[in-house]
Amino acid sequence: MAYRYIPKRRLCALTHVALTKTHLHPRRCLHGTATRHTDGVFRGLTDNRLSMPWIEAWRLQQEGKNVASDEARAQERDLTPKKMSDSYHRVVLPLGRDPWLSDTYINSSGHIRLGTIFMDLDALSGIIVYKHTGPGVTTVTAALDRITIAHPLTEISDLEYSGQVTYASGRSSVEITCKVARARDEGEPSKPEDVLLTCTFTMVALDPNTKKPVNIPRLVYSTPEEEKIFKAGEAKALAKKKNIKTSLLETEPNDPESALIHQIWLKQVAYHDPNHHVRQPANVIAMSRTQLSTASIMQPQYRNRHQTMIFGGFHLKQTFELAFCCAASLAHARPTFISADPCTFRNPVPVGSVLYLTATVVYTDPPLLDEDGSEPRQKDPKNPVTRLHVRVDSKVRDVEHGNAKPTGQFNYTFLVPKDVKVLPHTYQEYMMYIDARRRVQLGDVQDREDHNVSELQRTQSGDNVNLTE
Repeated sequence: MAYRYIPKRRLCALTHVALTKTHLHPRRCLHGTATRHTDGVFRGLTDNRLSMPWIEAWRLQQEGKNVASDEARAQERDLTPKKMSDSYHRVVLPLGRDPWLSDTYINSSGHIRLGTIFMDLDALSGIIVYKHTGPGVTTVTAALDRITIAHPLTEISDLEYSGQVTYASGRSSVEITCKVARARDEGEPSKPEDVLLTCTFTMVALDPNTKKPVNIPRLVYSTPEEEKIFKAGEAKALAKKKNIKTSLLETEPNDPESALIHQIWLKQVAYHDPNHHVRQPANVIAMSRTQLSTASIMQPQYRNRHQTMIFGGFHLKQTFELAFCCAASLAHARPTFISADPCTFRNPVPVGSVLYLTATVVYTDPPLLDEDGSEPRQKDPKNPVTRLHVRVDSKVRDVEHGNAKPTGQFNYTFLVPKDVKVLPHTYQEYMMYIDARRRVQLGDVQDREDHNVSELQRTQSGDNVNLTE
């Protein structure tokens, strides 16, 4: 190898400049050993998350040994009732103070990546649930309830993650309510206008060995405000059980829904009849044409604290970002996130498996037709806006593709500045359409009950720059 001679004086000058630049612009150090965390999750939520490197967990797994963390191993459990304050947890995300965080939390257009926020919130709920249950159980995310943006971000600032257990009857499931707000000084409570969003996770406690549900400490309240929160959680738990009995998997569509299906089918027939004067408009898109799909191998850096399964927050993030792309693909415009409607996690996703996601626009508002067969119109034809409800179906296969399991259904609603409508064709698509229609109507009722209608209208009007997507 040839070496170029550098005079001593020149070499000293170069060394001085390099040292000066390093002093003025410190660089992040490289480490031979990576910090223990799940990729993409804020470090304040991942401290000691993983109890061992993946290669050690893999070796134990090959030997048939237990690779779960100490807190998730079978042991005597304390079922003493807990207070809400016992599980409270707060973390500040220094997004405004640490520009390096923009690599993970801000996209190329300067918007907050909500998928990454959702991933952090699932990690937060994992910390909170173990504060309530104590060691000796394995906890899994079972569902994510509806999320709406209360006050959109108009500038990048530090964010405060906080949450606590808000309902636990003493059986296996527990409700955890999390909040994201603009961060204030330590000890200073956040104001209502600081709150970006709130969401509720349902977690289930399982026996580490049998993987069957086990009882956990029940939640007790000590103030009228806590009692109100507890009763609200109890009411939601009862409503979920009722909704399961009335789902389309258990009962057929009701009379008005059946009439609507027939009206849409007649419209579809007319579009394909060469002797009929009606032609399918360019903005009416077949539901099957809206689909987007992905397939990816689940790598160990996205595993949860139980070592062999993928972190639920990563799963949630993947579905959200695919839903965003699906909405953008249909509308040819940038979607604005409105809500995440109840999402369910049905089966865990093993490390090394192949995750398949399929996103479909299953409902649009204004819809193609109303129940009476009339065609709803835009309130302002010159400035149309449409709500797109996107459903993401998730399934997992082993690499050999011998076994397949559904892993969940995820539902998101976006707003786009276009007049577009989706048209179902098959019976399966009609059921997806009716199911989404029910979710949108139920969400509208919840918005009115929570007095969020005015905030939604302000978001849609675009008076402020919304940095959330």
